[in-house]
Parts: sequence; C-alpha cells; structure tokens
Amino acid sequence: MSQKASPNSKSYKNIPMAFLIGGLVCALGQGLMILYQNAGLEKDTASTAVSVSLVFLSVLLTGLNVYDNIAKVAGAGTLVPITGFANAMASPALEFKSEGFILGLGAKMFIIAGPVIVYGISASILYGLIIYLFRLY
Repeated sequence: MSQKASPNSKSYKNIPMAFLIGGLVCALGQGLMILYQNAGLEKDTASTAVSVSLVFLSVLLTGLNVYDNIAKVAGAGTLVPITGFANAMASPALEFKSEGFILGLGAKMFIIAGPVIVYGISASILYGLIIYLFRLY
C-alpha cells in the first residue's frame, strides 16, 4: 500500500546528480584549500578557513532559499557533512524568525543540531573521565 502511494524514485537520474553535486561541493572545498594555501596559510589554518567558508556559503544559500532548490536536484549530494549540518541548523532558525530573536531564531536553531551537539559533548566528557580515571594517556 505504501509503495503504491509513494512516487517511484528515478534512481537512474538521482544517483548521478547526487554524485555530481556532492563532488562539486568537495571540489569547491579543495579549490578553497588550494586558494588559501597559495595565499600563505598553513595547511591546518587553511583547512579551518575552508570549513568556515563552506559553512558560511551553506547558511547564506539557505537564507536566500537557494540551498533547497539545489537539494531538490542533488538529493543526497547536498548532505556532504559540513554543508548539510550548516543547512540543518539554519533552516529551523529561519523558519521561526518571525517569533523574535530569542524565542524564535535562538531557540529553534538547535532543534535538529541540538541532540547531535549534546551527544557529542556528553560522549567527549565520558571519554575524558574514563581516560582520567584509568590513566590511559
């Protein structure tokens, strides 16, 4: 019954588009890395600048309603971790901006990302305590 109700996936089109757009995002990141290194940044600093740039571009495109249009064509190709995470944080915040900066924008920004951040912090604290208590360093 659910297969009849849901539209058929055109995987012959979706898979190559996801590969192409995801590859373009990664190529953009590599291009930025080369650009930043040629500008004189060390590899570690350049990789940080690339991450910041990709997050900024993702949030900017989300705010301009361009990211969703790209996602309709690219599908899973837009889920390259850093850009997809930035989009996941910016989308709910923009949706609730009419409720104000504190209760709307500030509170709703972490609807999706909040559990990921809480889990990451909790796991790192637990890991740190295990290392500290058992002196595994």
